[in-house]
Amino acid sequence: MKTDQPLLYYKTKEQIEEYRKKLVLEKLMWLEAQMEFFYNAMPEKAKRIKERFFS
Repeated sequence: MKTDQPLLYYKTKEQIEEYRKKLVLEKLMWLEAQMEFFYNAMPEKAKRIKERFFS
């Protein structure tokens, strides 16, 4: 299924350009913060299942 919309269709052109100009280290730090946030928001049961798969 091909669409003409970019993957980040909900972002403006300006936001996409701003993101592209960021240093890779900044992008990785942001990604790490997002991963930590979602991990902390996970229910305990989901965390136990995740740990079984990745330990």
